[in-house]
Amino acid sequence: MLRAMYSGISGLKNFQSKLDVVGNNIANVNTFGYKKGRVTFKDLVSQQVGSASGGNGATAGGINPKEVGLGGTMATVDNVYNQGAMQNTGRALDVGISGEGFFVTIVNGQAQYTRAGNFYTDNNGDLVTGEGTYLLGTGAKPTDNLPAPNLVGDIPNVVENSPAYGKISIPTDARSLSIGKDGQVSYVDAAGALQTAGYIVTANFSNNAGLSKVGANNFLQSQNSGDPLIGAAGDLGRGNLVSGALEMSNVDLSEEFTEMIVAQRGFQANTRIITTSDEILQELVNLKR
Repeated sequence: MLRAMYSGISGLKNFQSKLDVVGNNIANVNTFGYKKGRVTFKDLVSQQVGSASGGNGATAGGINPKEVGLGGTMATVDNVYNQGAMQNTGRALDVGISGEGFFVTIVNGQAQYTRAGNFYTDNNGDLVTGEGTYLLGTGAKPTDNLPAPNLVGDIPNVVENSPAYGKISIPTDARSLSIGKDGQVSYVDAAGALQTAGYIVTANFSNNAGLSKVGANNFLQSQNSGDPLIGAAGDLGRGNLVSGALEMSNVDLSEEFTEMIVAQRGFQANTRIITTSDEILQELVNLKR
């Protein structure tokens, strides 16, 4: 059988995967904090039909190897962590990160990380995500990197002036709420006094691309992401918080449609390789009539 036919099949699989990633990017064009994906390819093994030889420097020169490639395969599916555009909402609990960092939440005792900053208060006044998971904070502004959270079971409220992790709670009779660029959550109590509820912490990683997507705008630490560097927003390379705004997806529709066209034409070209190989095989079969 012709090697070109199997090379064409590998190309079809590659461009199918590329279209899958492009389709997911377009589907999440309006997802808060979404980071687009990107596919890269690499060639498969090459069959050597002629070996290389070195020249003797007098009567003969060197000969390069003769190799025929056997197709390609998917090399990586990257997450691109470029900053998304900030959309102004005017809502105090909508918080974007301007720069590096992730919000820290707890899901079934496990720390998860997100760029989506649309937060809410539940019936107890605790700050939660849209899925009802608690947003982690501390009772005092961290001055250095904190260890990774290890919270199992009931999550306590933050304690004033304590660096321990906990959930940030706003009294249900609070008159107003504000969030500073360093993560300080303040409110005006029923008596009209300004109070501090706690500090929202953010996390950095040495290799953001190593994080694993787990859905619902959340990421998980992996062996290749490095340990989280958790602390105050705006410190040690972490970005500032912007209250009243949300970070949008970093998907560029013009770029995605261009990639879609490239994938479509690549798919068509590989189908043409298979068709041409089939026509050649048909000619060989018809040599004897």
